[in-house]
Amino acid sequence: MAEIAPWRDVCYKYRVPVKRVSPELLLRKAMGARSAALRARYARQGLAATTLDRTTQAMLLRQLYLSQFEARRFRHAHDLAMQAAELGVLADVLYQDAARAALADGDLEQAIGHLRMAVRQGPASRRAFHWWTLGSTFFLAGRYAEAVAALARASRWGTNDKPLYRAHLALAKIAGGDVVAHLQGTIDALAEAPCGQGYGRFILGHLAYAAGAWVVARKYLDAFVKRTESGRVALGIALEGELRMARATLSKMAAN
Repeated sequence: MAEIAPWRDVCYKYRVPVKRVSPELLLRKAMGARSAALRARYARQGLAATTLDRTTQAMLLRQLYLSQFEARRFRHAHDLAMQAAELGVLADVLYQDAARAALADGDLEQAIGHLRMAVRQGPASRRAFHWWTLGSTFFLAGRYAEAVAALARASRWGTNDKPLYRAHLALAKIAGGDVVAHLQGTIDALAEAPCGQGYGRFILGHLAYAAGAWVVARKYLDAFVKRTESGRVALGIALEGELRMARATLSKMAAN
């Protein structure tokens, strides 16, 4: 009768080496995850790696931030964004993330401070976007003079999205009680530009409402609400202020 090898020896002989997954692959998995829980799982696994470069670490922290933001854990999301910003990789983008979390958590002043940091630290190619985000934050808060100042800078720095920034500037001026010259040209430029298809519908709808063109306003605002509600979870949360304003404007028109 053949001698039977001890079980531990059999296990050792046929043991399959465990293949380690790189942090970069886990980052790609986190970016493609279809749920906040799965995104967090991959991000945490990547962050647990023994060797991790700053860029990958910052991007994994950003994925963990997104998972917490989508789960509406805004204070934790904010802290993760700030931790990632300290690494010095895409700091302006991460300050934007921190501002979004602070705003969702109800801290307007902290969000404004983060957006000002994004403006200061961002490259010229993203400066207009940061000024626009700051201006839109002031606009939703009803601080129209500050919104006009920020949106004027966005319009000056803007390139492809300049029609959006100019139209938003016109809307802020109207909200603040000013008369805007050549308004129809501003509206037409945004309606014809690619940037008029997303957030631009929110601006176009309110400009049309201000001009008394309520049929057109309803069309744009309905499209904005439907697209935002059916889009990514994080986007819907980030645009909750715009959604409230759009629904309120639609309700005003429905009541008259």
